[in-house]
Amino acid sequence: MVNVRVKETADETRERIARTAEELFRRMGFAKTAVADIAAELGMSPANVYRFFPSKNAIVATICGRCLNESEAEVAAAIADVGSPQERILAAYLSIMRYHKENFLEERRVHDMVLVAIENNWEAIEAHKARLCDLTARVLAEGIAQGVFVAHDPSKVSRQIQSALIRFCHPILVAQHIDEDQEAALRDTLRFILRSIEVERSPLP
Repeated sequence: MVNVRVKETADETRERIARTAEELFRRMGFAKTAVADIAAELGMSPANVYRFFPSKNAIVATICGRCLNESEAEVAAAIADVGSPQERILAAYLSIMRYHKENFLEERRVHDMVLVAIENNWEAIEAHKARLCDLTARVLAEGIAQGVFVAHDPSKVSRQIQSALIRFCHPILVAQHIDEDQEAALRDTLRFILRSIEVERSPLP
């Protein structure tokens, strides 16, 4: 039987380039990885890589977009899980922090890539943060309906929660406290925040 090779679509080629680049960033470090290295790993010319990405930073933008989507999917799964509103919000923020630690911060060689992603994809990151706020606001609204939380503006409170927990969500800030028990700190901080809107206030930590 003759094997017929299916031709890749442009989107598939872009994704293959991005994933190969990410592997090299992790192996060699972002600064030391050139477009020529990515091309060699793929068995194509640098010119062919540039057909799909105008620069190395453009490749990082694609990686950043995929990572944001993955993180959002994990948050959505955590929020959809069974539990009290407080437990679901905690699970969402724990998933964000763990995602950063597992995918970026425990591999120091991709630290520079994270910085580039933040500097060059600010609009995408802001949109990502807004969607996460919307997910949290939905849980807060459900908590009000269930009589768990007092009446408030869920959208406003979700933004306040996100601002208060920024050190647990921003990869660079998480990196600065990498040797601390960040999960315990996140639990205590969120418990303190949510206590202010609980109908029956939980004990302070």
